[in-house]
Amino acid sequence: MSILSSRRARRAVAALLGTALAAAALAGCSSSTTPADSASSASASHGDLTVQLSWIKNEEFAGEYLADSKGYYSEAGFSSVNLVPGPSTGVAELASGTATVALSDSVSVGAAVANEGAPVKIIGATFQKNPFTILSLKNGGNIATPADLKGKKIGVQDSNASLFKALLAANGINPSELTIVPVQYDPAPLVNGEVDGFVAYITNEAITLEMQGLSTTNLPFAENGLPFVAETVAATDDTIANKRGMLKDFLKAEIRGWTDALADPQAGADLALKTYGADLGLDPAKTLAGSKAQNALVVSDETTKNGLFTISDDLQKMTIASLAGAGITLKASDLFDLSLLSEVYAENPGLVAYAH
Repeated sequence: MSILSSRRARRAVAALLGTALAAAALAGCSSSTTPADSASSASASHGDLTVQLSWIKNEEFAGEYLADSKGYYSEAGFSSVNLVPGPSTGVAELASGTATVALSDSVSVGAAVANEGAPVKIIGATFQKNPFTILSLKNGGNIATPADLKGKKIGVQDSNASLFKALLAANGINPSELTIVPVQYDPAPLVNGEVDGFVAYITNEAITLEMQGLSTTNLPFAENGLPFVAETVAATDDTIANKRGMLKDFLKAEIRGWTDALADPQAGADLALKTYGADLGLDPAKTLAGSKAQNALVVSDETTKNGLFTISDDLQKMTIASLAGAGITLKASDLFDLSLLSEVYAENPGLVAYAH
């Protein structure tokens, strides 16, 4: 688990330390459960598409696996869709043209846009809630509210230091009211009692400890003053302007794939275990647990009303405010372009009803 966590951390490091290389280069849906809408793209011919994934090929990309394996990408007009494993923020790949679409996060893309002027936009988001949490043991720190952080020793990785300070600021807590302990990405210091809380992912380390028989408490960032979207779909301004139809067809296939992933978490887990991540030695029980846990981050009142991948105006504003707390200053229009997704749903209204 420490290997996976350290890989995940690298993409956050890249986001928070800058993306000068990327900026320089840039300057120069389902079968029986989700039938395709009448506005089919079967006649389109987009050729091959390369998608840079943010992480290794575990269950995190269940919707992409289903879209690929069930033929939704091919029905959308793609000869093939190459899902390139991370870890990666995706910005460098978009910059170099080695990927046309990147599954990233608002911190990584926001850092590139704010710090380097990268012409990249987020056109949708799989996760309506980010998965960051303060993980603690029930018989230890038992940190259930922001106030519980006071007087505690909190393990924070260097890559997550800015976000943790933003969490404190959002809850009116002075860093002097607790002790920040530098840690790596294995939660052993939490298990060993060296720290009372640990910055983690609710879909990763939290599940790992529970499966080890440890009772845990989570303090999710998204529910405690620091909401921002994650697992975002990003593309360059040039691609948005000149390959709009292609991106819309990709989004339509994505919606169909994730509709199926929500309906059957086991199917996405099985594809990760047996096909796409077969060489990773993934644990079946944890993979299924992760598939189920992440689905709770995918859906919201907004997606129920307007469809998967949508980002409400309020959530855009909250994301911008959260990034500002991490030192990333942007306007919503600098980071988001949801017009393509709006067109997809206007042209294919049946795709909105994923929960049936």
